[in-house]
Amino acid sequence: MEQAATTRPGGTAAGVFAPGHVGELTRIVPFEMVDEVLAETGAVQRRVRLIPARVTVYVLLAGALFTGLGYRQVFDRLCAGLAGPAPARPSGSALRQARQRLGPAPMKALFDLVRGPAATTAAAGWWRGLRVVAVDGTLLPVPDCPANLAVFTRQRLGNGISGYPQLRLAALVACGTRAVIDAVFGPAATGELEYARRLAVDLRAGMLLLGDRNFAAAALLNHWADTGADLLVRCKSGRNLPPVARCWDGSVLARLGALTVRVIDAEVGIITSRGTRTGHYRLLTTLTDPSTHPAAELVRLYHERWEIETAYAELKPTILGGHVLRARTPAGVEQEVWALLTTYQALRTAMTDATDSVPGTDPDRAGFTTALAATRDQLVLAAGITTDTVIDLVGAIGRNVLAHLLPARRIRTKDRIVKRAISKYNARGPAIDRTTYKASIHITMLTSSP
Repeated sequence: MEQAATTRPGGTAAGVFAPGHVGELTRIVPFEMVDEVLAETGAVQRRVRLIPARVTVYVLLAGALFTGLGYRQVFDRLCAGLAGPAPARPSGSALRQARQRLGPAPMKALFDLVRGPAATTAAAGWWRGLRVVAVDGTLLPVPDCPANLAVFTRQRLGNGISGYPQLRLAALVACGTRAVIDAVFGPAATGELEYARRLAVDLRAGMLLLGDRNFAAAALLNHWADTGADLLVRCKSGRNLPPVARCWDGSVLARLGALTVRVIDAEVGIITSRGTRTGHYRLLTTLTDPSTHPAAELVRLYHERWEIETAYAELKPTILGGHVLRARTPAGVEQEVWALLTTYQALRTAMTDATDSVPGTDPDRAGFTTALAATRDQLVLAAGITTDTVIDLVGAIGRNVLAHLLPARRIRTKDRIVKRAISKYNARGPAIDRTTYKASIHITMLTSSP
């Protein structure tokens, strides 16, 4: 039976959940935005409930901040800093029913409102008038239960043992700020290239898209190029690409279907006190004029593709903490992933606003773990709500970010390796050289011979 309650403006049940509970979340995801998506998707509750729709949205966003906790514990943290009598604590069943009533559509609409490149005056993320963006995919584990297994399949591990069912996520990220321009996801049985193809709707002229070797398929590159965006994608060094013309800088022009690409071959060396390590890179780009888009600069720029790898590291090991998603139904999984992406984007927006408030500060120096910890603290304290007409654009998250700016990014000297394996028997810890080296990069352009 529904519990009787009086309502506050906006449909919030009095004595259950007040606006001050959500602290810093309301700075970036304000009540008006949430109410708009609820109305747009027809998800506003028709009667007074213990957990109204607006409250459910914020519980989901808070759940993305405390991924190791159940939703009742998340609700407790939302209410922990309140003065006066403790609000009525909903049961686990009530919270589950509230999430089911809401469905995934409002969370998807909310993400659509907050997604996109973060506004900044910094030069990071731009190169020769082009906005630099990166695309890549990753896998997220979902609970192993019959409902999820009907949609999401298990992936075989290296030792032949099946793990959790997996969801495949592909995203388009703005380099410099690491804000999510768009994301698509679904069963891991669908390939990464198909999800990447769907992201083409967000590509525009004036963008330069970076991708790894997995995205060098001719059909996909032609599909992306049709949007007007320029491409810079790595391909396998041994790929046969017959040249149609040679450029004065040693690069060549080749054809991929209807698309003309410039093939750039380079040897990249990393020089440290321990010696020099080199690697061969072959890049394909639609920027065919070597005079206006020098090959050596493009080789250096390609390193910015790691921005999306860092974004996934912030989503998976940092926010999720290695935890499996909570939802035990496909609709719940969809709802949870949209909440996760919305929360990530909200944090990235706050971080960019903070660095932008100090001219000349590179957004790269904003620490994601600092912003995440500050948001969690503010939420538990029920603090950070602006009660007067003065709008604090930086807020508690920004102040923490600016107080703990990271040093300038160092040159990467090693490939990615697992520093802490899931199983201690697979750990490679003793073989890892954790010494920090001063390094320099040397690029030698090679004469392309596809």
